[in-house]
Amino acid sequence: MRLAAALLVLAFAAAPAAGEQGTGPRAVVELFTSQGCSSCRVADQLLANFAGGAGVIALALPVDYWDYLGWKDTLGSAAHSARQRAYAMAHGDTKVMTPQVVVSGLVRTSGKDEAAVRSAIEEAHSHPEVMSLDVRIEPDGDRLDVHAFPRSGAMQSGEVWMLSMARERHVVVEGGENLGKNLPYVNVVRRMTRLGPWTGKFCKFAISREEALGPDGDDVVVIVQEGSGGKPGPILGAAQLSLH
Repeated sequence: MRLAAALLVLAFAAAPAAGEQGTGPRAVVELFTSQGCSSCRVADQLLANFAGGAGVIALALPVDYWDYLGWKDTLGSAAHSARQRAYAMAHGDTKVMTPQVVVSGLVRTSGKDEAAVRSAIEEAHSHPEVMSLDVRIEPDGDRLDVHAFPRSGAMQSGEVWMLSMARERHVVVEGGENLGKNLPYVNVVRRMTRLGPWTGKFCKFAISREEALGPDGDDVVVIVQEGSGGKPGPILGAAQLSLH
């Protein structure tokens, strides 16, 4: 997780009037997965199904904590492992596993059970603070402008993150239970950049496309999340933009 050289502008502003707000997603689905995990293949396909539908931002976050078995997950990231552990600590335990899904920062469930994931989406969406913000990403030349508008008037606080995402990757697995298999992955998070704090008021950030995407990103996702990177809470709003 890297600090960006991002321009931050915080200012008071009214939320967009009714009818001016974009129709945002209902949920952010984060899948913690691993190339060496046989049951993750079902979860990876399930995530691809969600990614192809409407109303959900689907993210794959391959972890690296199985690397000790003797071979490296080529998409795995210590930042993803740390994020999953932070979710566990925020929920009062230390349990991490693959495949695991976290929905909108609030509900954890098995990543291979479609009914459980859909139930988790509905449970998370029932909380009024979840996905309550209007978040927008607007290209401006070689820069991306990010805007977050409060909708409910609630004074939540948290952080704003930009995620670089590889839309599709294929990996020939080098070890573990999937040895030799050519596995497809979608919406793989490749970089996580903290843009700055969310204070409950209108805010605007700017970041270069190069910094946002990194060397191998296709899309960007912005999430506004209550809490902190070390103790993440509900996701208050999110947006996705394709750049390639």
